[in-house]
Amino acid sequence: MRYEGSIYRPPSEADSYLLQVTVGCSHNQCTFCAMYKDKSYRIRDLEEIKADIQMAKACYGDLTDVFLCDGDAIAVDTPLLLEIAAELNKAFPSLSSISCYAGPRSTLNKSLEELRALRAAGIDKVYLGMETGDDRLLQAIRKGVTAAEMLQAGQNLVEAGFKLSVTVLLGLAGKGPRSREHAIHSAEMINAMRPRWLAALTLSLAPGTPLYREAQEGRFQLPDPFETLEEMRTLIEHLTADHLIFRSNHVSNYLTVKGELQKDRQKMLDQISQVLENRDRNALRREDMRGF
Repeated sequence: MRYEGSIYRPPSEADSYLLQVTVGCSHNQCTFCAMYKDKSYRIRDLEEIKADIQMAKACYGDLTDVFLCDGDAIAVDTPLLLEIAAELNKAFPSLSSISCYAGPRSTLNKSLEELRALRAAGIDKVYLGMETGDDRLLQAIRKGVTAAEMLQAGQNLVEAGFKLSVTVLLGLAGKGPRSREHAIHSAEMINAMRPRWLAALTLSLAPGTPLYREAQEGRFQLPDPFETLEEMRTLIEHLTADHLIFRSNHVSNYLTVKGELQKDRQKMLDQISQVLENRDRNALRREDMRGF
């Protein structure tokens, strides 16, 4: 398969065929993010994409799952995305899922009718990097949208029929009282957005990013592992949505917590509270085993 630059995908797409439809991320300004810095954003030529689909068909035969790379495939013009989806469905008769990352601004740039058309074409699951529900923090990390706009983007995706997976980034507010505000506002946004999945990731400072420089200059202080767990506990305590699948099994996290709200809420809270009470670092993932 042909790929340009580093390729990223959600953990749940480990068994999917990765089809690069864009190179890089259409936004790529978030202060914490070091992804896609090795390339300039562009949409690949349709003929190149079609050739890659045929290579995948020749190599793998029939496929059931495809993930559209890179960082914000939903930014691709709707007619082109529809043509890519049609080509995939034609090449792979057993295809059951096409998924991609969805940037909030790119999502808002599409009408509900466009989003519904993409869903009808077979793009069924999208991943939204919400990061936080706190308006001031969204502005600080240069996410490109306000909290109201982020919520609207998520609600549009849900209304259009997509299975929505959202990420929250623990530690993003740094040390201090803003950490609790970040957790509570994030829970409130999730409750209003009602995605199917919520994934908690934990911030790692990537060299070369603006947030890393802020930390070097003493303007940002990264929370310790137990402070991020307190943030996770606060987040779960304030989630009220039913049947929401929660996961913190990403390699960036210090502790794997998983369950369905509201059924498993107390079990998850008890697991976190026990680690916080004992302050046992042996219960946490080692720093050298973490990644992002």
